[in-house]
Amino acid sequence: MIQAEIYKQADGKMIGFSVKGHANTAPKGYDIYCAGVSALTQSAFICVRDYLKLDFNSDFADGKLMMKLKTPANDLTEAVFQTMLTGLREMEKIAPKIIKLKYTNF
Repeated sequence: MIQAEIYKQADGKMIGFSVKGHANTAPKGYDIYCAGVSALTQSAFICVRDYLKLDFNSDFADGKLMMKLKTPANDLTEAVFQTMLTGLREMEKIAPKIIKLKYTNF
């Protein structure tokens, strides 16, 4: 199962996320659920890092990616994270036994 935890600040804006696990619906490298989650989360990560150039904490390994902003979220980070979240929510609707979303307030 893929577990995605969405980090929110007090005003409700997203400040990061953590994704871990595997869908295990196909051999490694061929799993469309893992590929979809990876594409969404890695795109958000790269956008914050390379385009917005913001400072954040991160952790990544096989089957895990975590990002948490060191500064408060703003409208640009919210747009990036909400785009990612919209995709993850749609995937959760399609495969609720494979992808689970959780929300944590900071």
